[in-house]
Amino acid sequence: MHRRLIGSLLAVALLIATLGSSQPAAAQSKDSLYKRLGGYDALAAVTDDFIKGLATDPKISRFFIGASDNSKERIRQLVKDQLCAATGGPCVYIGRDMKAAHKGLHITEEDWNISIKILLGTLNKFKVKEREQKDLATALAGLKADIVEQ
Repeated sequence: MHRRLIGSLLAVALLIATLGSSQPAAAQSKDSLYKRLGGYDALAAVTDDFIKGLATDPKISRFFIGASDNSKERIRQLVKDQLCAATGGPCVYIGRDMKAAHKGLHITEEDWNISIKILLGTLNKFKVKEREQKDLATALAGLKADIVEQ
């Protein structure tokens, strides 16, 4: 069960990967990335849609198998807190680092690419502007090595 819960943290890793390294670009802007993305409610909506996409994808959903409703709610809250903190918002993230959270899960390049596709679909669905999507895409490359093992 513990391994499955960690696996479901793939959502956390991808969102943090996309947002966490975007701070330099946000610092150049008058508003933080958190504000440019619409604040907490917008991050919560994106998180919900992204996690739903991961949890229902035929290949990625294996990371959510066996997680209780309570565990899924905790994952959701961790993702929101991590996004909020990483983008300059007022939240504090209390979860593990991405390398530790994903070690031993055997996340593949294919898993990564599917997750990125789901994330981009979510960002487009919520009409995230091109500038913010570019900030996110730039940040993704930096965390991939902490997530993909094979």
